[in-house]
Amino acid sequence: MSKFKPIPTLASGHSGIPERLQAEAKAAKERSYSLKTLPESIPRQKPLKLPPNITQETFDVAITALEKVLIKQAVELNNKPLVDGWYMEHPNTHDAYHVIEQEEMVCSAVVYPSNASEVQSIVKWANEFKIPIYPISMGRNLGYGGAAPRVPGSVVVDLGRNMNKVLNIDEENASCMVEPGVSYFKLYEEVQKTGLPLWIDTPDLGGGSVLGNAIDRGVGYTPYGDHFANHCGMEIVLPNGELLRTGMGAIPGKDGADNPTWTCFQHAFGPSIDGIFSQSNFGIVTKMGFWLMPATEYQSYMITFPREDDFEKIVDIIRPLAVKRILGNVPQLRHAIQELAVTGKPRSHWYSGPGRVTREAIREGLKELPFGNISWVFYGTQYGDQASISSQLALIKVEFGKIPGSKFYLPSDVPADHYLHSRVQVCSGVPVLKELDWLNWKPNAAHLFFSPITPTKSKDARKIHTIIEKLHQNWGFDTFPTLCVAGREMHYIANIVYNRADPDEKSRARGLMREMISAAAKEGFGEYRTHLLFADQVAETYSWNDGALRKFNETIKDALDPNGILAPGRNGIWPRSYRDQGWELIGEKAKDVTKARL
Repeated sequence: MSKFKPIPTLASGHSGIPERLQAEAKAAKERSYSLKTLPESIPRQKPLKLPPNITQETFDVAITALEKVLIKQAVELNNKPLVDGWYMEHPNTHDAYHVIEQEEMVCSAVVYPSNASEVQSIVKWANEFKIPIYPISMGRNLGYGGAAPRVPGSVVVDLGRNMNKVLNIDEENASCMVEPGVSYFKLYEEVQKTGLPLWIDTPDLGGGSVLGNAIDRGVGYTPYGDHFANHCGMEIVLPNGELLRTGMGAIPGKDGADNPTWTCFQHAFGPSIDGIFSQSNFGIVTKMGFWLMPATEYQSYMITFPREDDFEKIVDIIRPLAVKRILGNVPQLRHAIQELAVTGKPRSHWYSGPGRVTREAIREGLKELPFGNISWVFYGTQYGDQASISSQLALIKVEFGKIPGSKFYLPSDVPADHYLHSRVQVCSGVPVLKELDWLNWKPNAAHLFFSPITPTKSKDARKIHTIIEKLHQNWGFDTFPTLCVAGREMHYIANIVYNRADPDEKSRARGLMREMISAAAKEGFGEYRTHLLFADQVAETYSWNDGALRKFNETIKDALDPNGILAPGRNGIWPRSYRDQGWELIGEKAKDVTKARL
């Protein structure tokens, strides 16, 4: 493992690892690479993928023109070998977790703007040459498509490399303003430098963009876990190159300064438009404000449950506790198989037989862990003063204690290397790397997320769980369910782990995704977020009143982006010039039809 190049640090680049996590990152990468059989790169069949309907001659002229509008050399052609890399060294040219052939969804070039003015120039350039552009913040939404453009040959606009400043941290207002390249790692470290008693909210892994995650409506685990709900103020480059500020930022501040209420109040006068720039392709967000959480006392804990059939009882106990806001954060309910996976040991350590990991193998594996034969684990955290926390925990213990055999644990009750200690950090606003360990389940491991929303009701939770479990069995994948509870609804996150060196596994992973999307939609359950390959199918499931929502989105798209240059197809929204031209992917047969395009 000494042949590894040093993992980038925050001191050396915006997307690096904090010094405090260097040893952990090195160990995590070594575990991952110990199972790797793929070479670092595979020879490409085509040296350069051009944008649709653009000749090499036109492309060369366009790239020369693009280079002239930037302050420094900031354009790279994507004509080099494609390297998947590792989490902290991911590509910005394609999807590191490719679920189709690696070369099918690649960009033609990458451009690195340094400020909003350059983003405006890039957008105007794209309109002039009719070349699609695909903005990314950092490209680390792995499991949802990474940095891959939906239209192959698009020019990726990598906002993160040069636009990565924490622009402001306001102690009195408990807020901040960031650029796209600010990761959770970086924002946390910058807040720590100030010494202010403020927390950030982080998802399970800390390497992603704060801004990008919020725009994609990602979640974290403190009381500020709904990231888009806790944003305040956006600066956006529209598809025609104009610059827009939302909320109170639309009022000019005195003497050219930012409006002082921009990160205090989310709305402006008139319609509230921020939402149309989340999960859309209506603009490029270049700045975004966020509310920070005042530091407080807290107590993390876990509760184990012995039987598979405890599932409905657990959900029905969670609901009133969550709706009454007795549960302090966005808790997780996870299946016991994840207790095995998150140790970082590969699947082969626990099971070497045919087919899916058996329940008996899980039961035997759990004997190596502190809690013995369990089926479900609930991870929660309470906040406030000690008296409040104590009273909350007393009630929580009583309610979950109604399930025979349930057991309550504090961090002090478990070994130092147990996953609960990682939840302690995440649930107190400290970004970590621990969640990478379950990815070692398979060699060359990659993953897809199937992410439907279900009411926090046992009958609905059971229905979606049964669909997911049955289809995982049919397609030969182990089931990794995590339910993130936000009160009246739960994000059911089903994680498909596959070997990206195995074409059959990749094909089965796609088939499983498509069948789960269809089966869930028939029962009225839709995904809140999906991989870019499945966006058209998911968008199609939101079909009430002859697809009124899709038509509304298309109307906005055509009005704002008449040339269709900004991320065509992202989240299933296609501009007029692409619609009904064979770009939509509703199923695997559609993929075969559009293979030439991809």
